[in-house]
Amino acid sequence: MRLANKLAIITAAASGMGRAGVELFLREGATVCAVDINQDALCALKAELDPASGRIHTVQADLAQPEGARESINEAAAKLGGVDFLWAHAGIPGPGGIERLDIGEYQQAFALNVQSAALGAGEVIAHMRKRGAGSIIFTASVSGMVGSMWSPVYSSCKFAVVGLAKSLAQTFAPDNVRVNVVCPGLAETPMKVGFTGRGVSAEAAKAAEEKYISAVPLGRLVRAHEVAQAVLWLASDDSSFVTGIELPIDGGFTCR
Repeated sequence: MRLANKLAIITAAASGMGRAGVELFLREGATVCAVDINQDALCALKAELDPASGRIHTVQADLAQPEGARESINEAAAKLGGVDFLWAHAGIPGPGGIERLDIGEYQQAFALNVQSAALGAGEVIAHMRKRGAGSIIFTASVSGMVGSMWSPVYSSCKFAVVGLAKSLAQTFAPDNVRVNVVCPGLAETPMKVGFTGRGVSAEAAKAAEEKYISAVPLGRLVRAHEVAQAVLWLASDDSSFVTGIELPIDGGFTCR
């Protein structure tokens, strides 16, 4: 097992890619603290995946709030007894356009996509120093590598996450803590409609999805478990000399 006896925190862990990560990390031997805003979903996750062994802990938190982002890391670390890995996965699509932009929606998108990642990394580094090493993985997007015509706010947030990771990879290297970013394409997860369906009909959303797929050389959307596998690699010793990268998981979308 690639993560035997390791201690991991995953945010936005109750559904989609985050949940796939919890399942995979458990199979690979880790003990995981799942952080999410949805307490009912966290309870269901634990009941389904870990009814008895005690290898899943949960923390309910609103990561868009500064204290929630900070305190969730320290609460999770206390439950785990330390931290080896953080997958800071929390994010939302945010508003679709820039005209007549609602500043509240903009601030919410920035808070969850960028601020929560920065605050989480700032809190977890002390716990990783105690362990002598660590790996921090942020979720960005292909929209953090190439501009998105659908989501200028989301794209700007994810470019910021990529920049944050590249900076922290240098800052935390003396602590033997690696920092990397996964950049998924449009994914088959519950959040998909948040990108394709904002303010449009179901038919228009379907057309937008098909247009995106037509630009993907491998011809489909990414699946949650494929993103989790990439995160596993970045968390494990298999990537021990890899830091500061943005890893596209996009079927070739960004190689055009």
